[in-house]
Amino acid sequence: MFGLGTLTRVAKEIGRDLTAAQERDPAARTLGRTEILLTYGGVQALLTHRVAHALSDAGVPLAPYALAYASKVATGVEIHPAARVGDSLFIDHGAGVVIGETAEIGDNVTIYQGVTLGGTGFQRGKRHPTVDSDVVLGSGAKLLGPIHVGRGAKVGANSVIIHDVPPNSTVVGNPGHPVRVEGRRPDGPDADWAHLPDPVADAIKALSQRVAELERLLAEATGRQPQPTADVRPLRQRGQDPAGG
Repeated sequence: MFGLGTLTRVAKEIGRDLTAAQERDPAARTLGRTEILLTYGGVQALLTHRVAHALSDAGVPLAPYALAYASKVATGVEIHPAARVGDSLFIDHGAGVVIGETAEIGDNVTIYQGVTLGGTGFQRGKRHPTVDSDVVLGSGAKLLGPIHVGRGAKVGANSVIIHDVPPNSTVVGNPGHPVRVEGRRPDGPDADWAHLPDPVADAIKALSQRVAELERLLAEATGRQPQPTADVRPLRQRGQDPAGG
């Protein structure tokens, strides 16, 4: 039944969502809760979902889907009424966020614009991700299938995640894979996305260092100095005219 108890629970959930927005968005710290509620699309979408989900759980027909559709049109955020969302979710900016029917989200999760919690096929049953508490999903990240994202994990912007994510890890890339940031897990609710490591660049650097070491060993064994490394920079960066002039 959708009664007074349900309304009280939904009101408390919305209050915690507003607190999450104030705490995690620097731009919101000078705003009142009413201003956030009236101007933040992610908060509005979440408020609508809280009501739609309660109606869905109560077995009310049509209304949950009508609310979800209206919210998508108004905010650009699409959350299926059956999706399970924990306390203090913050959807920053919101536009383009899609959360599927069997998705499950824990407490204190932060989702940036363009994130998808989607399925990978037409199978029935559990087919969307489960995201544990204290997770941060970077803008444009795509999490696909019934995968599990461990507590405290961070997913880099535009990553495509199709496998489980370990707790307290940072994953980047397509397909996503765990990386380290300066040998440690990023602190705080948000990762420093601009300084995430580049695995490809790291691999090239390691290979270059290995080649230099092999050249040194060869020079010691033969008594000959290694040849200078070729300058592979573009001609313009070397001060030359590519046209030959």
